[in-house]
Amino acid sequence: MELGLVGLGKMGGNMRERIRRAGHTVVGYAPDTEAADVHSLREMVDALAAPRVVWLMVPAGEVTQSVVNELAEALSPGDVVVDGGNSRWTDDARHAKELAARGIGFVDCGVSGGVWGLENGYALMYGGDAEHVARVQPIFDALRPAGEFGAVHAGRVGAGHFAKMVHNGIEYAMMQAFAEGWELLEAAEEVTDVREVFRSWQEGTVIRSWLLDLAVRALDDDEHLAALRGYAADSGEGRWTVEAAIDHAVPLPAITASLFARFSSRQEDSPQMKMVAALRNQFGGHAVESSK
Repeated sequence: MELGLVGLGKMGGNMRERIRRAGHTVVGYAPDTEAADVHSLREMVDALAAPRVVWLMVPAGEVTQSVVNELAEALSPGDVVVDGGNSRWTDDARHAKELAARGIGFVDCGVSGGVWGLENGYALMYGGDAEHVARVQPIFDALRPAGEFGAVHAGRVGAGHFAKMVHNGIEYAMMQAFAEGWELLEAAEEVTDVREVFRSWQEGTVIRSWLLDLAVRALDDDEHLAALRGYAADSGEGRWTVEAAIDHAVPLPAITASLFARFSSRQEDSPQMKMVAALRNQFGGHAVESSK
């Protein structure tokens, strides 16, 4: 299968490689990027045989809208656009309607896997009409992890990004719990080796998880996280999760508190946010700020 891929950053570049390893052809484009296969969206579209599939891995909001607008002009009826970025689910219906007016299909896809996805595979949550999903299925199969789980057709357009948003909201709360526990252990005079306490939890406990493994990895790199400033950004999906909870009258006390805890990191150096920053760097390659 041929695929046009727009966006070749940390996620997009590795996704291109994984798809190619599965035997598919990927024509990648990103502006001002040496790794790009072509130098414009138009050139990318022209390099693909119709009917085409084009996958977006670009920042949510205005950037995604701009690319959708340009593709609406460049693509043909029967083509399909996949938005694999972290777009707000409410944008998906608009994009699908704009493209449908030109006979172009649309699928939204939440992608999780960070910098580890190239080797381990990417968890995929996608929404859209069955016929459009079927067109993209070979690419989903190439990207997903090995095994029975790791990918789901979550529902209609918007379902993929909504599911990924909730996933990230849960991620917020889990990271906050590890961060709070770590700070409390560090504060207790009785505990003399916090890192090894965390390591001991990796076997036989109910909180053993990949996130715990990454916490231990971060502590191995910097035992007391002294090199990090206690600052952690929020990507927007935590906010959207809380807003959706309000709209649906669903109580989310843990996720909401974890979002507010990140806001506290904007005020002064926060020990808990050192751990959150370290975990985000470990699983997603997100930037950290030096304590110096």
